[in-house]
Formats: sequence, C-alpha cells, structure tokens
Amino acid sequence: MSRHRIVIIGSGFAGLRAARQLAGQDADITLLARTSHHLFQPLLYQVATGILSEGDIAPTTREILKRHRNITVLQALVEDIDVEAREVRWRNHNESHTTGYDTLIVAAGAGQSYFGNPHFAVFAPGMKTIDDALELRARIFGAFEAAEIAEDEAEVERLLTFVVVGAGPTGVEMAGQIRELASKTLKGEFRRIDPTRARVVLVDGADRPLPVFGERLGDKTRRELDRLGVEIRMNALVTDLDASTVTLRFADGSTEVIESTCKVWAAGVQACELGRVLAERTGVEIDRAGRVVVGPDLTVPGHPEIFVLGDMMSVPGVPGVAQGAIQSASFAASIIKDRLAGRDCSDRAFSYRDKGSMATIARFKAVVSMGRFRLTGLPAWIAWCFLHLLYIVGFKSQIGTLVHWFFSFISGVRSQRTTTNQQMVGRLALERLGAHSSGRLVAGEE
Repeated sequence: MSRHRIVIIGSGFAGLRAARQLAGQDADITLLARTSHHLFQPLLYQVATGILSEGDIAPTTREILKRHRNITVLQALVEDIDVEAREVRWRNHNESHTTGYDTLIVAAGAGQSYFGNPHFAVFAPGMKTIDDALELRARIFGAFEAAEIAEDEAEVERLLTFVVVGAGPTGVEMAGQIRELASKTLKGEFRRIDPTRARVVLVDGADRPLPVFGERLGDKTRRELDRLGVEIRMNALVTDLDASTVTLRFADGSTEVIESTCKVWAAGVQACELGRVLAERTGVEIDRAGRVVVGPDLTVPGHPEIFVLGDMMSVPGVPGVAQGAIQSASFAASIIKDRLAGRDCSDRAFSYRDKGSMATIARFKAVVSMGRFRLTGLPAWIAWCFLHLLYIVGFKSQIGTLVHWFFSFISGVRSQRTTTNQQMVGRLALERLGAHSSGRLVAGEE
C-alpha cells in the first residue's frame, strides 16, 4: 500500500510550521506554494524603506526543508480543489497539474482588502508580499527623485506627501520609517529639495493608533508619532483615492482632500481565494473577510481530512497574526500525527494562547502589550528586536538581519535602496495583461 499523502498549500508561518512538524512521519508530504520562499511578513516594511534586503526576510523554502526527505516542494499556483476525488489542481505558468491527497492543509494566507474599492490598489499598494515591498520601495524613493526634477512647487509638495492608510502595527511602523527616512537618511543628499520637508500622514477610522493595544499604548504611540512629525488623521475613512489625491471623510461629516502621489495601504485583510473555492466545493461557511469557518479541530465540517489554518481560518478570538498561524499549525500537525499512529483525537479542540502584541514606532521606540504587562520606549524596542530575530527562519537570515540592523540603527544609513522602474510598474503591467500572462511572456507569445 502507498504511504499516506499530505498536501500543504502555502509556505507561510502555518504551512512551513506544519511541514516541519510532520517531517519524518510515515507519510509523503507535498508543499505547494505560489512563491519559492518563506516570507517573514512582519518585516516587509523594512524592505520597503531600505533597511533590509528581501533575502533577509524571505529564505528559500527548499533550503529550509532540504534535509527532510519525505517533503517535496513545488512552486504552484493552486486554482481548484476536488474534494470528491481528493485532488489539488494547480499550475506553474501555463502548465496544469494535479496532486492527490489523503490529508489536505490549506494555509495560503491572506491579501490586502480595499473594502469594496479594488481600484484603490492601482494607486496605493498593500504590504503583503515581497513584490509589494519592492514596489513601495520604488514608489517611495522614486517620489524623492521626481521631486528633485519637478519645477512646479505644488508638484514638489504633492510628491513629498506620503499617506499611509491604516494605523495598525504595519501602518504605524511604515509611517515612522518614512518619516525617519526623510529626516535622517536622505538629509543633505539632494540639491533642489529638502527631504526633511516631506509630509507623512497616517489615516485610520479608529480614534487612536494601534487600537488593539489599548488606550494607554495607543495614546503613547500617538505622542511619539507627533514628536517624529507624522501628521495623524484619526476617525477618518478614505472615500476616494486616485493618482494624485486622497479624500477623507471624518466622523463629524467633514472632509479633507490631501494632495499626494505616493500612498501606502495598510488597512484590512482578505483571505486567499481558496476560501471561496472551499465554500463552493464543500458548502462550508466563510466570513466577510473570506475566511473559512472551521470546526473546533480546525477542519472543514463534513471533511475531517481538510484542515484550514492561519489567516484563512475563522476562529473566534484568534487574530490574524503570526502566532495564530503557528499555533494552529502545531495543533493540526499533532492531530495528523495521532491519526497516523491510530490514536483517537475526535474530542480535541484548538485553544489559542495570546502571547501579546508589539510594534515599533521609530528607532529605539516601540510598544509591547502582553496580558497585563505593558512596555514602551527603548526596553520595548529591544524586546521587539530580540523576538523578531528569534522568529526569522534560518541562522543565515538572522545574522544578515542583525548586521543590517546594526548599521542602520546606529548610523541611520540604509544600504538597501536600489530600485528599478520594473519594480514600480511590474504588478500593474501583469494585471493589465491578465491571467496566464507570465507564461505567455516567457514563451514569447503575443
């Protein structure tokens, strides 16, 4: 008889954790992932602002798993799941394939949500992938380069105004880094413009930054952002956004139009389209964000062979953060191990342990919330650095990150500032060309 077949979709925190914990079991494991790397998403904003290279936070999945002989890694875009035949249908460029499974783990993660305004993405990239970070790096540094050339003062001001939408950890970190980039790193490098004049505007519908951190840390964050020079617009929703403006509507009904060329979207998430595919194939319920409403054991109701983990699962009280993905993967792996060993695990239920939240505001400034414990300033920043280094996969990536941090935080220099026009327009060009465009381009087809 053939060995048990486990297919894992996704190489993020959940997919990689599940693969590593199941390595060595009496099973054949196939990991299907759209990218060739495992992404440490919490540090994407540092790639976008020139502190880290993409290689520091995105080690190759094959390299991570090369010692586990029962794991096969395939770069694949999963398009469908046949739950009756127990097959995953995927493609690499224009070549279609199928892979059978006995146990399926769906952990394909989430993308950016624009709350019913997908056209906003043309002018305000999100921050979910390496491509996003490199595009934002090109847009941010490109705005300063364009301002140096522009002769109209209004155009210069528009180019040097950066709007960050979303005041969660990603938005706060991004706003702080753009402000430090303009005030310290680029100071004195231009002849016609003064980079320190750049405006950074942080926008959110909540009444304070980092709302999930509580009132005290949210107010502390706001004060630190004020000191940095970040302009804060709370209780504000984006009602329109185009190439040169952002329109806000405040809770009191008033509006404001901000002239800005470079925008960053850090608000809202939407689960991978595979959640919708599972809903169509199994009848499972999905929530407003497209996440699958799973059972207590994180399986699809009526399909105990299908686990849904991480950002794709909808479980009350479990936030869409790395810890949710890691803990759900460990739980699912333990159930699969029990099943392979013939042990009964029908009464087990997933329980999430909240290990707290943290966010950096700027160099040497951060906030940490862990239960009743609150930490701010330099101690919080040191804790943030230590824990993020701990969770980066691979010793090589950890050392590379530490070296880049040392030079950047001590001197203010950012060594990863290389940008290209292709980084800036590649996403939009591929979207304009449509599905299967990469395969056609590589093949030289029209």
